[in-house]
Amino acid sequence: MSFSSFPSYVIELKYPLNCKDPTSERWYHGHLSGRDAEKLLTEKGKSGSFLVRESQSKPGDFVLSVLTNEEKHENLDRKTKVTHVMICYQDGKYDVGGGERFDTLADLVEHYKKNPMVEKSGIVVHLKQPFNATRINAANIENRVRELNKVADNSEKPKQGFWEEFEVLQQQECKLLYPRKEGQKPENKNKNRYKNILPFDTTRVQIKEADPDVPGSDYINANYIRSMNEEGRHMGEGKVFIATQGCLQNTVVDFWKMVYQENTHVIVMTTKEMERGRNKCVRYWPDLNSTKEFGKVCVKNIEEHTAQDYIRRELEVTQPPRCIWHYQYLSWPDHGVPNEPGGVLSFLEQVNRTQSAIPESGPIVVHCSAGIGRTGTIIVIDILIDIINRQGLDCDIDIPKTIQRVRQQRSGMVQTEAQYKFIYMAVQQYIDTAQKRLEEEQVFTHFISPDNNVTYSLIGLSKMNDDSGVYENLNIKNPKGSTSSNTRR
Repeated sequence: MSFSSFPSYVIELKYPLNCKDPTSERWYHGHLSGRDAEKLLTEKGKSGSFLVRESQSKPGDFVLSVLTNEEKHENLDRKTKVTHVMICYQDGKYDVGGGERFDTLADLVEHYKKNPMVEKSGIVVHLKQPFNATRINAANIENRVRELNKVADNSEKPKQGFWEEFEVLQQQECKLLYPRKEGQKPENKNKNRYKNILPFDTTRVQIKEADPDVPGSDYINANYIRSMNEEGRHMGEGKVFIATQGCLQNTVVDFWKMVYQENTHVIVMTTKEMERGRNKCVRYWPDLNSTKEFGKVCVKNIEEHTAQDYIRRELEVTQPPRCIWHYQYLSWPDHGVPNEPGGVLSFLEQVNRTQSAIPESGPIVVHCSAGIGRTGTIIVIDILIDIINRQGLDCDIDIPKTIQRVRQQRSGMVQTEAQYKFIYMAVQQYIDTAQKRLEEEQVFTHFISPDNNVTYSLIGLSKMNDDSGVYENLNIKNPKGSTSSNTRR
């Protein structure tokens, strides 16, 4: 049957369905081009840095790219160049075009680390240190976590894996020299909970209802956080958040001004008011069944529901009336991170169900105390889950790069190595749960094709997300106006 007999439909190719990577080794970079490999190695590598990538000229084969020293005969100075070695894959074996054949890419790399190749020009190609990739196939995250958890086998590098990746992020943080002049102004200093944690001027939230005669009246310690694509641009279908600090006594009114002007319907609080005897956030909501005015905004606490790890409050603000859903997560320890991510994942699922049920809702406001540690961790996890939900389990994700892009919008987001590792654990558990759903339920929809043959398609992750409480046994009612089911299976 010719294609002309089918109805005219526009088929948009959005996301590739990736095949499984041939290795989980971190030096494997997948579909990286030769030009990009050279740029990475020359800009960030050192002599002997190497990586393996897919061959773009010969699909099915691979390329070993190595940064080598090349002697300049005029003045005997050395300069670096990138050597590309083709790795042939045939009959289940890998080789470099002759010589010994290997069962795996890892075996081949290990062999040539111990037995360097020599170019025709006489240059020795040493494989000294891997140039590790951070982008991974989401479905392969379990293998990546296993690699990152490996104990260093080199006494000169007692720490690697998660520590190594996080340390690179910390070094990159020093290069973010965006101005923070507004937070440093004398009239705004007392509005900052911590004097060294200030919002970037480029992404800061400005209070619109400001008095032009009062310096600093448009200032609040808060930044917009947008999900960014590979080019560093906001993804049109991606999420938008506001990351802010815990309220001070003198910033509560400005906080409610911000919530109101941004049309926010969901607030996420990831701290208790007091922790270890220190105030982390001034209470900015009234007691249950009470009403309190914060400047021109009148707030009434209509209902509170206590779940296993959090409290959900239904707040009503006036002029004009609007419902605000306040989610306070209570199970984050004073130091460190939760023992397992299930509670956080279930919490985020409920938050997103509420946000999705209000189509006109503005950014979710997220805060802890400083507005960077737990706040950054929660936001990055949610951004990654959103990407996976939209693009599928076989999409590519890059956790360090996602954090880097978030840090370009508010400095210091994701403060500790423990929080960094927790993000990996959360994404891994989310993917593991989603895969089990697909395997166990095997939910199919069917339709009749033009030639009357029955075909089937698997329901996507967005459909699967109608089930809540997969990560823990919670059962709370949906926000008013939500039609989503909360049935356990």
